[in-house]
Amino acid sequence: MRVLLLGANGFLGRFVADRLLADPAVHLTALGRGDDADVRFDLAGGSPGALTRFLDAVHPGVVVNCAGATRGGARDLTRHNTVAVATVCEAMRRSGCTARLVQVGCSSEYGPSQPGSSTAEDAIPRPGGPYGVSKLAATELVLGSGLDAVVLRVFSPVGPGTPAGSPLGRLAEAMRRAMQSGDGELKLSGLGVQRDFVDVRDVARAVHAASLSAAQGVVNIGTGRAVRLRDAAAVLAKVAGYGGALHELDTPPARLPIGAPRTSAESVMEHLSVTPSPYPDGCGAWQQADVRTARDRLGWRPRINLEESLADIWMEAACRI
Repeated sequence: MRVLLLGANGFLGRFVADRLLADPAVHLTALGRGDDADVRFDLAGGSPGALTRFLDAVHPGVVVNCAGATRGGARDLTRHNTVAVATVCEAMRRSGCTARLVQVGCSSEYGPSQPGSSTAEDAIPRPGGPYGVSKLAATELVLGSGLDAVVLRVFSPVGPGTPAGSPLGRLAEAMRRAMQSGDGELKLSGLGVQRDFVDVRDVARAVHAASLSAAQGVVNIGTGRAVRLRDAAAVLAKVAGYGGALHELDTPPARLPIGAPRTSAESVMEHLSVTPSPYPDGCGAWQQADVRTARDRLGWRPRINLEESLADIWMEAACRI
């Protein structure tokens, strides 16, 4: 099976590449903006015609899209997460390769959830920020493309390579600095947030399974269990051997006061009737996936527990001490 992987150098893409390369039946080609890609191509700026010509030459059976941006203003997020996917869909429609598309989405498309609930794929998306809006628009493009396609809505991916800007990445870095300086206390905010943390290697297994399956539509990828960030912090402290006190400053960022200057991202959200969330990922205080569809249609279940994921995050942080 010939697979074209977009975004092979990203946090998720690296592990997806490793998983696909471990399958002897897969012949993998990586397309991206970096010098180490097999083929250099900028999805956000390239034309559908150029990508069509490449698809016709390579003739993949599956296209996996892990490319995108998680940070930046509304314009950049739209360009990298929405326009890029429009380019992929249009190129695949024009191409004679009839490939299957596996699009990696995210739980930010859903927005905030009711505490205690599990979010299923039929939930009405209400993204709370420009990132979720850009990813939801990409999902709608894929679902309306007429292609043989599946969108994996990944909840909160963790594990080796976790970005420093993510909640657990920031937590590990703060703990590393505290241990390095001999600080006996660590003051942290936002620890009341509860998220469904799924290991990035399990996500890669889900992408592999989706590539081989006939599943279409949206499929949630998570563990089905929300974990409070303060509990994850306690586990990380145990893994790291940090004996200091964890002091919680659990106040989410405040909303802008009425009349305050608005950024371009906030203006876009207002135009799209999106309510900004006081949480950075736009997902509110609680998210938990309903993962029955992944089990039933992909034959997939998570295997790696959060403690193992945290141990790997800490191992990377500890190397910087």
